[in-house]
Amino acid sequence: MSSNPTTLASIPDLRDRLGAWYRAHARVLPWRSEPTPYRVWMSEIMLQQTRVDTVIPYFERFQETFPTVGELAAASEERVLGLWAGLGYYRRARALHAAARVVADQGAFPDTVEGLLELPGVGRYTAGAIASIAFGIPAPVLDGNVARVLSRLLALEQPVDKPAGQRLLWGVAEDLVNPEDPSAHNQAMMELGALVCVPRSPRCPSCPLREDCRARAQDQVERYPIKGPRRRPKKVRAVAGLLLDAQRRMLLARRPEDGLLGGLWEVPGGDWPERLSAPAALEQVWRERVGVSIEVGERLGEVEHVFTHRKLRLVVHGIEVTEGEPVARGYPELRWVDHASVSSLPLSRLTQKVLAAVGWSDV
Repeated sequence: MSSNPTTLASIPDLRDRLGAWYRAHARVLPWRSEPTPYRVWMSEIMLQQTRVDTVIPYFERFQETFPTVGELAAASEERVLGLWAGLGYYRRARALHAAARVVADQGAFPDTVEGLLELPGVGRYTAGAIASIAFGIPAPVLDGNVARVLSRLLALEQPVDKPAGQRLLWGVAEDLVNPEDPSAHNQAMMELGALVCVPRSPRCPSCPLREDCRARAQDQVERYPIKGPRRRPKKVRAVAGLLLDAQRRMLLARRPEDGLLGGLWEVPGGDWPERLSAPAALEQVWRERVGVSIEVGERLGEVEHVFTHRKLRLVVHGIEVTEGEPVARGYPELRWVDHASVSSLPLSRLTQKVLAAVGWSDV
């Protein structure tokens, strides 16, 4: 091994061993069979912070519905969000749609890292993945899997989630990428982290780079990667009110475009301040956001949902309107929806939990 603690490219045959392992063990994934820029780009956007097995059915559904980037660009945002529902991180869906429109206007995908970085939703990792896999450009990639592999090979003491550690790892990845086959190299690094160099109980005997791994030599593989202290999620409370009309349709509201879960549909509600009971909070929220006075009925259910930095407890009550007609004051739009058609709307995972809690569980 090189005396330079952050050099891997000089290790004899490292790239060749990695490539041979990938050719023998790579998973069969739908975007790998035909790695066009459109398919690679879509898969990489969907794979951001999401497991491969979760992404596969969404990718296949999107490709079947929108075989070309032009067809995706021409779709309505509600249609795109509806197909995306359940995949989470909905800003990705909006970025996917916006980028499709940019590409459709330009006539083709950018074929440089710099050009790809101009697309909405494309950062350094995603640009490197698209550039290397779709265009054969020797650009580095650094996602969680690659960072774990590199940090263990180097026994890296810097936290990988801090700027200094990120800069160092990007430099290592750039130095290591195979200019002769950057597509296979980058996918091999990601695959090695996903299948072998996993966070817990790594399969070191199966690793083609095991003899070069400093963490393994120290018998401290699971100590790496080192990460900085995590912020504990803040606990928050909210209330929601279930209102049905004479036809048993439910009133749903579309959230504002900006902010958390923007543009998705929900059972109307809002924050539950500490000073108020749940019924009092619900009365206040519906008066401010839906423009009606209500009588709060029985408690129908409670759900919990974890966002990146927040842990939400949401209580749902049945309600009846005592004065006024529903009007979208705090929402862009209200809509009466029957049980059969609710699944056609773009719903967040949180709203799906709420609907399941009140008996609309097949959405």
